[in-house]
Amino acid sequence: MEERYQHDVLEAKWQACWEETEAFRITEDAQKPKYYCLEMFPYPSGHLHMGHARNYSIGDVLARFKNMRGWNVLHPMGWDAFGLPAENAAIQNAIHPDAWTRDNMDNMRRQLKGMGISYDWRREVATCQPDYYRWTQWIFLQLFKNGLAYKKLGYVNWCPDCATVLANEQVIDGACERCGAVVVKKALDQWYFKITDYAQELLDSLDRLPGWPE
Repeated sequence: MEERYQHDVLEAKWQACWEETEAFRITEDAQKPKYYCLEMFPYPSGHLHMGHARNYSIGDVLARFKNMRGWNVLHPMGWDAFGLPAENAAIQNAIHPDAWTRDNMDNMRRQLKGMGISYDWRREVATCQPDYYRWTQWIFLQLFKNGLAYKKLGYVNWCPDCATVLANEQVIDGACERCGAVVVKKALDQWYFKITDYAQELLDSLDRLPGWPE
């Protein structure tokens, strides 16, 4: 027995075994209870950091636990790879957005496999792919046709350097968390969803669920 844990040897050995035997392959089994374990899709910025490691290892523990308890576990991975951040990163690095994004996805996929996370990689999706965003566009059209999506003027947090809107959580002491530029309030035409049209219906349905707390 080795006196030291040879992680590079042992982990590579078992990860290769899992891949060869398709240990994490999801199959349809109506006899098993179903469990959907979905962690946040990462933005493919190029490299995983400790926040990623914490998030995905916790999800993996849960997925493996449910799997060992006999559940049919769907544990997919995907990439939040659509939008302005990819364009800004590509401009900054003088690389086409498509090449930049795909190279980062390849690298982060390699890192996740190196962590041994129990993903069924046949279920991988990327939000920049037409076969994915065709459905988000379809959902938006249904909302628009039914009067549930509308446009109006609203004030947003605007970073002049990144040329993008920021969430409140991305503004630290009045500055952009990414570049440090002073954030301003800017009026922009934006799309909104009339989620309040269904608020009472949602509350009423929750009241009918058994065991729902007061």
